[in-house]
Amino acid sequence: MTSDPFASLNVALQKSTGKSLEEWKSIAKGCDLNGHMQIVGWLKSEHGLGHGHANSIAHAAKETAAISIDDDVLVANMFAGPKAALRPIYDKIIAAAKGFGDDLELSPKKAYVSLRRSKQFAIAQPSTKDRFDLGLNLKGTEINQRLELSGSWNAMVSHRVRITAPAEVDEELIGWLKAAYDLA
Repeated sequence: MTSDPFASLNVALQKSTGKSLEEWKSIAKGCDLNGHMQIVGWLKSEHGLGHGHANSIAHAAKETAAISIDDDVLVANMFAGPKAALRPIYDKIIAAAKGFGDDLELSPKKAYVSLRRSKQFAIAQPSTKDRFDLGLNLKGTEINQRLELSGSWNAMVSHRVRITAPAEVDEELIGWLKAAYDLA
């Protein structure tokens, strides 16, 4: 197995489009768009690429391939369709967590993303089309109106916060996330 995460992508792109990954990176860099999802959308609409290829090219062009291509696809699939409106909540949570330290690990699964340090400290999950759940390992922390015990929702975490809008990813919530990170 090659250590280059884009080697198989390059082969697939050559076969399906006739262009190499380097050519696609150049095209993406020349589109005058800055946001990752803007570039993905542009590659899909203007060049007819599928989401997986467009997403991978955008990461390669921006040199942001810290998460493997397969992980990106898992996250994209989590927010496909009716759960798409919840993606800004996820993005705010992950951006905050990345500021905690270089030892943050994101481990996407089919339905949620595990946030790990030396052990898992949080779960980020778009649960319904209207609600995002953030599970936290905060054993011993008292509950309140927002921070509830996880109960039967998920046994891998002790607490849960139900989130319905990006504005709810506030200082209080980030404080709980940081506390869980510190305990891991």
